[in-house]
Amino acid sequence: MGKFNLQERLIDFAVQIIDVVDALPKNPVCKHLGSNQLLRSGTSPALNYGEAQSAESRADFIHKVKIILKELRESFVCLRILNRKKYLPENILLPILKEADELIAIFVKSYKTAKGNMNSEKRR
Repeated sequence: MGKFNLQERLIDFAVQIIDVVDALPKNPVCKHLGSNQLLRSGTSPALNYGEAQSAESRADFIHKVKIILKELRESFVCLRILNRKKYLPENILLPILKEADELIAIFVKSYKTAKGNMNSEKRR
C-alpha cells in the first residue's frame, strides 16, 4: 500500500469480509452470522469513515468514530465465532482477525486523541 491510507485499508477489509461471507457454507448459522451480521458490520467501517472525513464538527467526528469502533468490534467477535466453529480454515480467518484487531486499535487511538483535543478546546 505504500503510505498509510486508512480509507484504502478499510476498503480492503470490507472486500476481505465479502470474500469470507462468500466462502461460508450455506447453512442457517452461516447465513445469520455471515450475510446478516458480518456483511453489514464488516463493510460499514469503510462507509462510516467516509462520513467521518466530512464530519461537521469534532463531536460529529467522534460520534462517527464510535460507530466505526462498534462495527469493527462486532465484526471481530463474529469472525471469532466463525473461527471457533471452524467454518473456514484458520489461514483464511486469522489474517482478517488480525486486521480487525489492528483497525480497532487505530480507531481507539483516534477516538482518544479527538476526545482529548475536544476537551482541551472546551477548557480554553
